[in-house]
Amino acid sequence: MSEVSIVGVDLAKRVFQVHGATSNGTVVFRKKLSRAQFLPFLEQLPVCVVAMEACATAHYWGREVAKLGHRVRLIAPIYVKPFVKRQKNDAADAEAIVEAASRPTMRFVEVKTEEQQASAMVFRARDLLIRQRTQITNALRGHLAEYGIIAGKGIRQLKKLRDSICSQSTDLPQAVSEVALIYLDQIDDCSAKIAVLEKTVRARSSVTERATLLQTMPGVGPIGATAIEAFAPPMEEFRRGRDFAAWLGLVPRQQSTGGKQILGRTSKMGQRDIRRLLIIGAMSSIRAALRNGPQEGTWLARMLASKPRMVVAIALANKMARGIWAMLTKGEDYRDPEVMA
Repeated sequence: MSEVSIVGVDLAKRVFQVHGATSNGTVVFRKKLSRAQFLPFLEQLPVCVVAMEACATAHYWGREVAKLGHRVRLIAPIYVKPFVKRQKNDAADAEAIVEAASRPTMRFVEVKTEEQQASAMVFRARDLLIRQRTQITNALRGHLAEYGIIAGKGIRQLKKLRDSICSQSTDLPQAVSEVALIYLDQIDDCSAKIAVLEKTVRARSSVTERATLLQTMPGVGPIGATAIEAFAPPMEEFRRGRDFAAWLGLVPRQQSTGGKQILGRTSKMGQRDIRRLLIIGAMSSIRAALRNGPQEGTWLARMLASKPRMVVAIALANKMARGIWAMLTKGEDYRDPEVMA
């Protein structure tokens, strides 16, 4: 198999489909391997490109395959789909991965380190617990509304519900009170675990120089810095800041044709976690500007005077993404463009 130059792998939990080809696309082998057979088989091959879809377990296998000396290429599944011929099966997927990875203009996903995946796990665990706490709180509010107990949205309104449940004057059936207390215990448990994870996030964000650098930008806190470290590839992968903003999905969706540029809504095709946090950070900066009064003549003041607040937030998030690219590539703290002007 000395002529093999590229191997496409369709990953699964237990059975992997591999497709080997030469540099001109000639098929050398098609094999179905078990999990235990996968790495020993690749170890026998000469150094070549091993391509996989960037899906679950891909980064783990990418690190393991790289230890064997092969060049690993991870591809977003959306870029592989156009190369699947007719019927979809494991063999066709592996062949499509080879075809996609052979394209000279194909974009690849950077293999994440174990530390990056650890940060991502902490971030996602906190995010999941927050969503679960919100679901339980909304369920409790909905149930109690049937008995005339109303409270506003948000975790801060939970005290009102707790007082109403525990109050002797509230005429609630015993079963309702018992179930409501179970809900409250679950909410308290989630809140305690969220607090532990937030402490972990803050500790991790203060250790690395990159995370500390990111937090010098207004609107980027420990959680945002952790998300950028966990999910963003090295900034050297992008030629300029606008490419990073486009990767995040903070640009208009294009429907251009015939030389006519037609721009639509925000594409939302990029990394949703970082994009969401940048928009939240932008909204906090906008609220602070409105509370204190935006400085006349600044970009933010001009935008707020003529655009809806959400449009301004997305535009500001785009500027923040470009600024993050510049900060990380140059290794410099945030410099306010209005002050520099």
